[in-house]
Amino acid sequence: MKPTLIVMVKEPRPGRVKTRLGRDIGMVAAAWWFRHQTRRLLRRLRDSRWQVVVAVSPDREGLGSRVWPADLPRLPQGGGDLGLRMARMLARAEGAPACLIGADIPGVMPTHIAQAFAKLGDHDAVFGPATDGGFWLIGLKHPARQPAGFFRGVRWSTSHTLSDSLATLPDHRIAFCDTLGDVDTADDLNMTPGGARASSGE
Repeated sequence: MKPTLIVMVKEPRPGRVKTRLGRDIGMVAAAWWFRHQTRRLLRRLRDSRWQVVVAVSPDREGLGSRVWPADLPRLPQGGGDLGLRMARMLARAEGAPACLIGADIPGVMPTHIAQAFAKLGDHDAVFGPATDGGFWLIGLKHPARQPAGFFRGVRWSTSHTLSDSLATLPDHRIAFCDTLGDVDTADDLNMTPGGARASSGE
């Protein structure tokens, strides 16, 4: 079986997605940016070396959405905090390694994903650190064999997110791939290529 790349997405409705960014540039502009960023990301990360699965939220709306490519498999994220939803999505990828990413990392390329899967050859888990102390990628060699307490007690959206997450994988051989930045604020957006134009729809 091919390894699985899971991309976590939200239906791009103003006020329901990228709200921190929306407070800086407006909720409509933030939703517009996320919609087009996700489309570009999904198009760029299609690769014969892995299968791409879209993990959607909200469940019913996301499963029926016309925003995401119709040919890509979709899974509902379900309820619970971010850690519970990510663990659930990884557990669905049985029989082969799996990596999971968010959709708000403009810099991620197929080479990053290939590097992460390669590291799972001799490691149990791989993380892609983010510049804010979190992570943009988590991968597991055996995603259906998660330890008890996986992602529990993690302080999400803080500088402790990565260190807290690592602590939930005791006795795991952990590798790291490149550090990348996500987009949560206008400053983050302006640091990406074409960021200022993207926020205005140009």
